[in-house]
Amino acid sequence: MTMSLADVAGLKVRYELTGPPQAPVVVLSHSLGADLTMWDPQQQVLVKSFRVLRYDTRGHGGSGLAPEPWTLAMLANDVLGLLDALGLTRVHFCGLSMGGLVGMWLGAHAASRIDKLVLSSTGARIGTAESWNARIESVRQGGMKSISSSVLDRWLTPEFRRAAPEAVARVRRLIERTPPLGYAACCAALRDADERADLAAIRAATLVLSGKHDPATPPADGQAIASAVAGARYVELPAAHLSNIEAAAAFNVELLGFLAGERAR
Repeated sequence: MTMSLADVAGLKVRYELTGPPQAPVVVLSHSLGADLTMWDPQQQVLVKSFRVLRYDTRGHGGSGLAPEPWTLAMLANDVLGLLDALGLTRVHFCGLSMGGLVGMWLGAHAASRIDKLVLSSTGARIGTAESWNARIESVRQGGMKSISSSVLDRWLTPEFRRAAPEAVARVRRLIERTPPLGYAACCAALRDADERADLAAIRAATLVLSGKHDPATPPADGQAIASAVAGARYVELPAAHLSNIEAAAAFNVELLGFLAGERAR
C-alpha cells in the first residue's frame, strides 16, 4: 500500500489514489475513529473499474492536526483542497458516518464537484451535545482505549463479533490507534454539525445506506435523509454501524451498482 501526503492549506493530508488513470474517481471518507484502511473491502473491488481516492480525515491516521475548534465545513473543505491538489474536478463521493456528514455538506455546498453521492450509516444530526461532550471528556482523560469497547458495541452486532474475532480485533486496533486529540476535535465538530436544513439543496444522484441494527445512526436517520433529498434511493443492510465491513458483500453490490448505473437525473 503506497500512501502519499498532500499539503492542504498547511494541513498534511494522507491519501491513496489507485486505479485506472482515466476512470471516474470515487472518494471514500471514513468514520470517526478510523482511517482510510477502513475501506479495504471496498477499495479491492472498486479499483477494477474506478480510480479510488481514500484519505485520512484531519486528526486521524497519517493526517495532521490543525488549531481548534474544527467544524464540519472545515472537514469538507479539506476534501475540496485535496481534490484541488490532485487536479480532480468532479468525483463520486462515498462517506460513512462522519464521512457521510462530510458528503452531505459537499452535496449541498459544492454541488459542481460531486457527481454521485453515497451516504452510509449516517445522520444529518448525530447524537446530542451531552453525549458528545461525555465522549470528549472520556478520551481526553483516558485515551482511546477507554472507549474502544463501547464503540465496538455500537459498530458491530454481537453476532458478527462472535463470528469474526479477527475482523473485530482489526477494528479495535483501528479505534485505539486514532490520535485522541484528533478524535476529540472531530467529536466537537460532529456535536455542532446539523445538515438537516441543507438536505433539500442536494442535487446529486444519492444512495442512502443504513444498517438495520445500527444503534449509532439508526435506520430512521437514513430514512429521513432519503426523504429530504430529491430522488434519493434508500437501502437497509443486515449490519450495525460499520456496514461496509459487517455486510461487505451486500454493501459492495449496492455501491457498485449505483456508481456504475445510469445517472437517474
